[in-house]
Amino acid sequence: MAFAKYPVCRFLTVPVLKGNKQFASAGTKSRIKSMFNLMFDYAVEYELTDRNYARTFKITDNVINEMETVHNAHISFKDWEIDKLWNHVEDVPYVDLVLIHCYLGVRPQELGLFELENVDLENNTMKGGMKTDAGKNRIVPIHSKIKDLVVEKYKQAEKLESKYIFNCTDAKNGRTFLTYDKYRHRFVNVVNVLKLNPDHRPHDPRKHFITMAKKYEVDEYAIKYIVGHAINDITERVYTDREIDWLKAEIEKIK
Repeated sequence: MAFAKYPVCRFLTVPVLKGNKQFASAGTKSRIKSMFNLMFDYAVEYELTDRNYARTFKITDNVINEMETVHNAHISFKDWEIDKLWNHVEDVPYVDLVLIHCYLGVRPQELGLFELENVDLENNTMKGGMKTDAGKNRIVPIHSKIKDLVVEKYKQAEKLESKYIFNCTDAKNGRTFLTYDKYRHRFVNVVNVLKLNPDHRPHDPRKHFITMAKKYEVDEYAIKYIVGHAINDITERVYTDREIDWLKAEIEKIK
């Protein structure tokens, strides 16, 4: 069976065979949805349309569940890798963002969506999130280990007059908005420059956060609140009010 002349697609990791029907993976569907979100954001900003129609619908639960299953294959960082990241936070671009990601535990797509006005440096919290009902507009504590890094990002965003705290300052087109693709490209560069495990992917800091949280016995519901996972326990979800101070105290268990 013959292969197509150009079998490689940025969304596909397997050869494309001529004559075979190809089905998009959950990750591909999610990224297509994200692309349409951003396209309509641009159209609304420049008054090409009065509404972002792409944000009026969600990807299905089946797609989200499939993505979470795939994410289980991600790997956390070894201790030597984390040490190496800290040792090069000053001289390798975007190492600081990777470390921030490791201690926030958010999805890589969410990093670029935290608005400056929702970052409370006094109380060490950020508000944001996406994807699911459990993930939207959630409170994410800022761990003390990354507080200084977040403060520097905050100052940088103010200087750039950016709406968002995390930005892509070296974008050739001058658009600093940190998309998933921009983060992925810079994440891979950090891995290559520091000679970390080449199998690392942009979701790995999130996996690392969850792994470390479990290692240091962070409350399971605190983990779910912070990373934006659904809570199935009806007592916890409906009848229990959790204070922000509790979340911050739990997150500080991580060393």
